[in-house]
Amino acid sequence: MRLKDKVVITTGASQGIGRVYVRRLAEEGATVFIADINEEKGHRLEEELGATGYEAKFIKVDVSDQESVQRMVDIVLEEVGIIDILINNAAIFSTLKMQPFEEISLDEWNRVIAVNLTGVFLCSQAVVPVMRKQKGGRIINISSGTILSGRPYYIHYVASKAGVAGFTRALAREVGNDNITVNTVAPGPTFTEVERDSVSPGQAQAMIKQQCIQRPATPDDIVGTIVFLSSADSAFISGQMILVDGGKGMH
Repeated sequence: MRLKDKVVITTGASQGIGRVYVRRLAEEGATVFIADINEEKGHRLEEELGATGYEAKFIKVDVSDQESVQRMVDIVLEEVGIIDILINNAAIFSTLKMQPFEEISLDEWNRVIAVNLTGVFLCSQAVVPVMRKQKGGRIINISSGTILSGRPYYIHYVASKAGVAGFTRALAREVGNDNITVNTVAPGPTFTEVERDSVSPGQAQAMIKQQCIQRPATPDDIVGTIVFLSSADSAFISGQMILVDGGKGMH
């Protein structure tokens, strides 16, 4: 119960890794807001958590739209009055097809950047004034281990996640004196119920072989780091990127 009475917004929370984040945060005592564009899956998770006694609410949000993001924050404030933790997890990834960078359309590039990077900017911009007023908060941005390997054939995704890491460091400098920490978690290849066009079975096995811990990672391998960065245990850690990849990309 390290997060008892804390209020957490997690974007991209209705499926995949985000779904596991939300459940574990609720188990740690937090009131969780499931922020996602997918209404069906979001409401289903809200019902599942509510049925087991956890405080959970779904909010539909498009993180690339400023008005939608502000509405999300307003709903949370109307419901509970505070925002302690923001986890910027929403991203376009599983639906991307690997292709040479010169074949990626400008529309697809812009769509990936709008969600994966601009979404982090908009959500952070909306919650920081609330956290400043409260004199504290936690922002956790989800990047990717691909930014260190420079993995080819989905350069828009890699570029967007590299931007998240840089954004984290710059924002940490700006809000540190407000008792707000900003950190990045960079997962390695992590396997969930979401089907992916971006990684073939052969590629997945090749990546696992590059790890020190040579087994597939699941969301449960990532979520402990999220809880740690959300808790008082990490109060003096900011501007950092933590790789959670089984030792694949040491740096």
